[in-house]
Amino acid sequence: MSLAGKQCKPCTGGVAALKGEELAGLQTQLQGWQVVGAHHLQKMFAFPDFRAALAFVDRVGELAEREGHHPDLYLAWGRVEAKIWTHKIDGLTESDFILAAKIDTVFEV
Repeated sequence: MSLAGKQCKPCTGGVAALKGEELAGLQTQLQGWQVVGAHHLQKMFAFPDFRAALAFVDRVGELAEREGHHPDLYLAWGRVEAKIWTHKIDGLTESDFILAAKIDTVFEV
């Protein structure tokens, strides 16, 4: 099953953050997302104007609420930067990659 077809799972802590090969394997399933310091995922999305960028932020917000997993979003004229990590463990889990893949599907709309 593709990452975008999976559901995010709430993290209650007590699990180790993904490292090394696990991160690399999941990253290959994403388009344009960077793994930064084995800590978070990051991607910049470009738009023709502020209104389109804002509409994207609204769609991602709705997605985040449905998934129960929330990215950090930075909105500026013509661009949105997304950062994702699991705050409870201060690192990355599979759910972060699932959310990233779902955000990409929202961007394609």
